[in-house]
Amino acid sequence: MYSNQNFNRWRRHPWHGLHARPDGAKSEDIVRVYIEMTPDDVVKYELDKASGFLMVDRPQRTTSSPPALYGFIPRTYCAEEVAKHCPHADIADGDPLDICVFSERHITRTDIILKARVVGGIQMIDGGEADDKIVAVLEGDNIWGDVHDIADLPAIKTERLQHYFSTYKMIPGKEINIKVDFVYGRDEALRVIAAAEKDYQNHFGHLHQQAKS
Repeated sequence: MYSNQNFNRWRRHPWHGLHARPDGAKSEDIVRVYIEMTPDDVVKYELDKASGFLMVDRPQRTTSSPPALYGFIPRTYCAEEVAKHCPHADIADGDPLDICVFSERHITRTDIILKARVVGGIQMIDGGEADDKIVAVLEGDNIWGDVHDIADLPAIKTERLQHYFSTYKMIPGKEINIKVDFVYGRDEALRVIAAAEKDYQNHFGHLHQQAKS
C-alpha cells in the first residue's frame, strides 16, 4: 500500500486530489480521467503514486503503442471489491482503475484531465490479478460523442485494445500470462467503477478525513 502521501496546496494530486465525477456531471456514465499516455507513446508512462508526477515506467521493447488515450479514474483503487467482478481472479492489481478514451481529434499531451463517457470495458487478468480496462469516449467528441455502449463502437476499436494489452508487456524469452478475452458493456463497466470507488474509500478514505481535520 502506498503511504506518506500528503496533499499539496499548490497542485492537486491527480489520484487523491481530484474527484472521479466532474463538477456538474448530469449522468452517472461521465467520469473524470487523468491521461498518462497518448497513442503516439512507445514509452510506458505512469503516475508516481507518492509524488503525483508523471514518470517513465519503462521504454516499450516493441513498437506497440496504445490505440487510445490511456490513464486512470481518480479516487479509484482495484482491490477486493473489483476482484469480485472477475471470476478467474482472487485479487486485483492494487492500482487506480485504468481507462482508455477514444477521441476523434488527436490529443498529443499527457498529464491532463478530461471528461469521458463510459461505454464498456475489457476484463484483463494479468498474472492472476484483475486489471480491468474501462473503455470510454471523449465527452462532446464530434465523431464518438453519441456512442453510449461498446457495441456501438466499430469492433476493430476493441480488438486493437485487446491486442495492445495482450502484447505490451512482451519481452523476448519471457512468458507472459495475460488474458483479455472478456469484453463487457456500459452497465457492467459502471459496476466495476463503483467497486473501484468503494475499494478506494476502504483503503484511502482516511487520507481525506485527515485533510479535513
